[in-house]
Amino acid sequence: MEQTLPQTQYAVELTGPDALILIKEKKVYRPGPYQIVAKVEAVGLCFSDLKLLKQFDQHARKSEVLSGADPSVLAEIPSYKPGSEPTVPGHEVYAVIVAVGDKVRHHHAGQKVLIQTDYRWLKTAASNAAFGYNFEGALQEYVLMDERVIVDPSCDESFLIPVEKDLSASAIALVEPWACVESSYVTEERNTILPGGKLLVVADAGYAIEGLVDSFSPEGKPATVTTICADTSQLDVLKSQGLEITTAETVRALPNEAFDDIVYFGAEKETIEVLNDKLAAKGIINIVLGGKKIGQEVSVGVGRTHYGLTRWIGTTGSNAAESYQHIPATGEIRNGDKALVVGAAGPMGQMHVIRLICSGFDDISIVGTDFDDERLASLSTKAAPLADERSVKLSLVNPNTNPVNEKFSYFSIMAPVGALVAQAVKDSADGAIINIFAGIPATVKQALDLD
Repeated sequence: MEQTLPQTQYAVELTGPDALILIKEKKVYRPGPYQIVAKVEAVGLCFSDLKLLKQFDQHARKSEVLSGADPSVLAEIPSYKPGSEPTVPGHEVYAVIVAVGDKVRHHHAGQKVLIQTDYRWLKTAASNAAFGYNFEGALQEYVLMDERVIVDPSCDESFLIPVEKDLSASAIALVEPWACVESSYVTEERNTILPGGKLLVVADAGYAIEGLVDSFSPEGKPATVTTICADTSQLDVLKSQGLEITTAETVRALPNEAFDDIVYFGAEKETIEVLNDKLAAKGIINIVLGGKKIGQEVSVGVGRTHYGLTRWIGTTGSNAAESYQHIPATGEIRNGDKALVVGAAGPMGQMHVIRLICSGFDDISIVGTDFDDERLASLSTKAAPLADERSVKLSLVNPNTNPVNEKFSYFSIMAPVGALVAQAVKDSADGAIINIFAGIPATVKQALDLD
């Protein structure tokens, strides 16, 4: 098959922030022993591509691979383009393999594949490697990949997924964004303190330490417990529970992004905002108010809720275990939910609306908002018949002309704007779930009414 490869191809190349150029004679790489060349049949454009366009080498997935692959292997891959090297974006891809090296184990020429994007075992300084970022993507006719990169070493599974059904190229390319939508609803949520993790307990004066051990997982207690206690009695309670304690002097002196769980017995805005930065990826912060109120909005890292999968919980009572009881098993919609999809008529918003309509839950209603009447009309053409078939109440509105002043029990937010999260908090019915789907930049914080 390799002899059929052309020498050059058309490609869209990103050379710097906001610097996108069309190359009419980009070299078509020949595969090395462990490498694959695939012909791109369809590629979707994603909002994440726009972020890469704006940030270029400042994007967390464009930087150098620091672990997970031998540098000598990376040096053999001409499509590895970290840092300031020009790259080809595009990661929603359907392709057909046209050439393989003689040591390729998982794939063969003629195979149709969907390309999975994130190489999470290949760590960069702040994220992981990814197809279409520090490895060239699919806004070109032919793309080269290496099995030593695309195969997950933990399970020996390739990130090129064979396509066996007879579907259109565009339908296959859309699997990647649809998978992102589905993941936001079905990913399981942790509802205990992480076994084997790092726990931080902070207690203000006068607060009782209650419910901490009851919050531990049946699979075990945390590996380390760091405490900052205002009262000696609080520390005595922790020690009496058989925990090995490391004490610290101040919250600010603790390392950032270091703790899998933070339990704060208190109600001080300033303390909560400092603790925000101490929470590790996938961490949970539990605010135990003990009958008090914070009394003012608190700056919360809403961007890390999306990108770092951090979670905020709390209780107005005194028992830390109460907070975990309210964590839903997943982010799924529920029977009787009244859902608001903000930015409903954009590409991802349409997917959320259709997914909600077709979810099969009883007695749900959906309001979709967008500022573009033409896009709303287009969505109505697709979604209204589905809603009628399933007896789902659907309302699509432009809030500029029809303001939405209601309470909702489910929110799907499509625009990467922190203020929309703050508004969702204000518009939440009891027990509401806020699905922060849009990729608010990881550094963004937003003032929220945590009370």
